[in-house]
Amino acid sequence: MTDFLAAEDRALLQRHGLDSFEALWARQLDAVDEPNTSGDGWSSVFRLELEGQGYYLKRQSNYLTRTWSHPFGEPSFSREFRNISRYRQLGIPALQAVFYGQRKVDGEVRAILLTRALDGWDDLDSLLQRWPSLTAAQRTTILDACGQLARRLHGMHQVHGCFYPKHIFLQATADGYQAQLIDLEKTRPLLFGQRDRVKDLEPLLRRASVWSDADVRQLLSSYLDQPLDSVLVDRWMTRLTARRTHKEAR
Repeated sequence: MTDFLAAEDRALLQRHGLDSFEALWARQLDAVDEPNTSGDGWSSVFRLELEGQGYYLKRQSNYLTRTWSHPFGEPSFSREFRNISRYRQLGIPALQAVFYGQRKVDGEVRAILLTRALDGWDDLDSLLQRWPSLTAAQRTTILDACGQLARRLHGMHQVHGCFYPKHIFLQATADGYQAQLIDLEKTRPLLFGQRDRVKDLEPLLRRASVWSDADVRQLLSSYLDQPLDSVLVDRWMTRLTARRTHKEAR
């Protein structure tokens, strides 16, 4: 597989000698958290700063995902990079890949995924913690942005698979908020219509427990592109509430 290097970042990485797999693998950095491990494999995330531009450098070794198309396993970053590329092609707002590459070194499968940091953006989780202190206008535009993001995602026949507050990032604009997604590893095609859509949305609502019924209606109004008091919004409220109740009872 040929390494990917985004044209927009090539010159900056070249100036710092970081435009190759080997250089990015060797760069000494402090991990942002404890590495994930699986068997003899590991996966870790590092923060990289270059001339005021922030990046997240993810490296992994023998950290493989096995699927029907890759029965012997492939780096989980390989799947995430494919999904990042697919989202970009489909126009679904999401994090941007800067570099992807993988190597086999003495039987060890290594992979690197470098993405641009979302500096200046807030994850929905942090906004939910401040929810009561936000103005009514801010709450409405955040809900609208989340609903429109989900509509674009599902309209492109994709299921995120982890549509959680911590994976939705928002940034204030002159007109309200814009939203985008991170953590695309579990993305898959939307195959089962409304069932898949409800399954994707419900975890968000369950985790955003601070939202009132009126808040959820606002999100669904934007998601469905329907008036707040429409019958369709009523039906989705009922179905999502039923699934949430079932999940919480387990």
